[in-house]
Amino acid sequence: MGLKKFRPITPSSRFKVLSDFSELTKSRPEKSLTASLKKSGGRNNRGRITMRRRGGGHKRKYRVVDFKRDKFDVLGEVMAIEYDPNRSARIALIEYPDKEKRYTLWPDKLKVGDKIISAFDSQVDIKPGNCMKLKHIPMGTLVHNLELEPAKGGVLARSAGSWAQIMSKEDNFAQLRMPSGEIRLLKVDCRATVGQLGLIEHSSFVHGKAGRIRWLGRRPKVRGVAMNPVDHPHGGGEGKAGQGNPHPVTPWGKPTKGAKTRRPKKRSSKYIIKRRTKK
Repeated sequence: MGLKKFRPITPSSRFKVLSDFSELTKSRPEKSLTASLKKSGGRNNRGRITMRRRGGGHKRKYRVVDFKRDKFDVLGEVMAIEYDPNRSARIALIEYPDKEKRYTLWPDKLKVGDKIISAFDSQVDIKPGNCMKLKHIPMGTLVHNLELEPAKGGVLARSAGSWAQIMSKEDNFAQLRMPSGEIRLLKVDCRATVGQLGLIEHSSFVHGKAGRIRWLGRRPKVRGVAMNPVDHPHGGGEGKAGQGNPHPVTPWGKPTKGAKTRRPKKRSSKYIIKRRTKK
């Protein structure tokens, strides 16, 4: 597991930095754990663009990942570490004694042949890949794949290199520092998986060319000042003049770049102790 740099023999390889894929042990996905994946191109059921700059990209198969970790108190063996085109993190193929196989997110330092377990309501070894309720995990431990509601499945800290840290516990809530720097409360009955997710160097990757981003299904982003007045509030004007120096807005006239978008009375706001740090 490391970074692969390229000699600048072409413009696209000059700054390109990718994974060396040395952590992968299997090239083909488990057929029983894959499903077809249909692309939307950013369109809704009426054919209208509801999310811009989506479309194209390489054809993918969806890997069914076990975010709930609801096969309780049964040791599973890590059979392989695989690539998943649908997420930045790697996935691990787990086989249980009854020969059932499942995919889970691959935490750092988990190797093929290791055994992991998901406890129903007890404490197990604090080692990467083991899953249990927050009330059984010691303070200071790094965790990932956190649930927002008990038994609903993990939704937080799921991207490559992500982790959250348990800061304290009080009453029926645990205080966690999230990957964004936000400190929030979660119920102690919510489940989490021990360890930091693998592929920590993902943030150092450099695509090197526009084509590689198109392979991921992302289309070009055009500046508003480069458009016509009919297309964007910033458009028009002679040369690079644009429409003077207006406050930045979206194509629909809503303030952007710093404007608050979170509803002040949103129900989950009361669980946030400290807002995420601004980048």
